[in-house]
Amino acid sequence: MDLEKTLLRKVGEAVHRFKMVRDGDRVAVALSGGKDSATLLEALVLLQKRAPISFSVCAFTVEQGKFLRPIEPIGEYLKQRGIAWTYFRDAPSLRLLKDQPEHGCDFCSRYRRRAVYEIAHGLGVNVIAFGHTADDFCESLLRNIMFTGRLSGLPPVTFSKNREYRLIRPLVFVTEDITSAFAQSLGIPVVPCGCSQKTGTVRRGLRDIFAELEREHPHLKENMLSAMGNVNTSRLLDTRFLDLDGRVSQDPSQDGSQDASYDVGHDAGLDAGQDAGPRELFPIVSES
Repeated sequence: MDLEKTLLRKVGEAVHRFKMVRDGDRVAVALSGGKDSATLLEALVLLQKRAPISFSVCAFTVEQGKFLRPIEPIGEYLKQRGIAWTYFRDAPSLRLLKDQPEHGCDFCSRYRRRAVYEIAHGLGVNVIAFGHTADDFCESLLRNIMFTGRLSGLPPVTFSKNREYRLIRPLVFVTEDITSAFAQSLGIPVVPCGCSQKTGTVRRGLRDIFAELEREHPHLKENMLSAMGNVNTSRLLDTRFLDLDGRVSQDPSQDGSQDASYDVGHDAGLDAGQDAGPRELFPIVSES
């Protein structure tokens, strides 16, 4: 596999499909110290040189007191690459860590979000890019279904509350096996966060579930991503989207006339439980 070509194809598809980056945009990549955000930064820098539009790319890192190794190697690497980088020590987050060392992820996330907007304002950017991968999108969907009772996940594009910033996640089609291999191939320094090393968390449990299922169903994440872009609201339980009185004429493929057990495996002539492979909801772009 040509890692760079595969990465740019998938990121380019996401950027194009969801209109993530536009002419004149000033993009800041939230560099967490991990392999995913570092890979995203490299991908956007490469696309910047090839894209038919003009946009700028810079990076920033929020220090919340949880890095397990010194952050300096990242700064040295980015300096050698000629990429502008802002390192921001967030005083409120550091105080939180001192006063409430066992605080939950929600507190940390809230403090980080405020810091991100503060940094973005100082940098004068209008787009903030996050390194959430296809794995994160699938885990978010499953987590919400299992633990919050909502059919919801991560959006590829959204906006800050006052719509000052466009928030994008260009790695939506990129799995972590690609980011791991790409970061390693370039020798990108990785500085892990203590939170990523925790065991016994819901996130860790979901990752174990995915790993087990993917042994027999290698296209699991591709199928889940396709499902998130192919929602049939008439086959769910939300009454806001159901024609309970039969007044609306529907497309036969959307009216629930097929047996409830119908799935892509049935359509492909496979036995129940066999992996049909990813649906071509997101067409493959030629690499030639």
